Amino acid sequence: MHELGIVFYIIRDVKKAAEENDVKKVSGVVMNIGEVSGIVPEYLQDCWRWAADKEELLKGAELKFNILPAVSWCDDCKSEYETVRYGRTCPHCGSGNTWLLRGNEVEIKEIEVPDN
Repeated sequence: MHELGIVFYIIRDVKKAAEENDVKKVSGVVMNIGEVSGIVPEYLQDCWRWAADKEELLKGAELKFNILPAVSWCDDCKSEYETVRYGRTCPHCGSGNTWLLRGNEVEIKEIEVPDN
């Protein structure tokens, strides 16, 4: 389960951003996760709850996700298409000369702090 390692990196980055911005409490973290990133959101959520509650800064903080669709590019016909639906073969021209354009991201989008 590589999700636990990813959670440790998320926590490290959130703690750094909180320190740089004099934030004492984080109420939530919003992640962008690509559809083909290999991340299982439910596993990430479980690991987050276990690890975040060990940090005073993150105790009770919610982890939220935006799942970003995977999109591939065809070099032959210069078009984009849905990666998960069509795989490596372009549905427009049948070429295999394609590559993943987006959809494998794992990034922190927002760090939320309490209103008070």
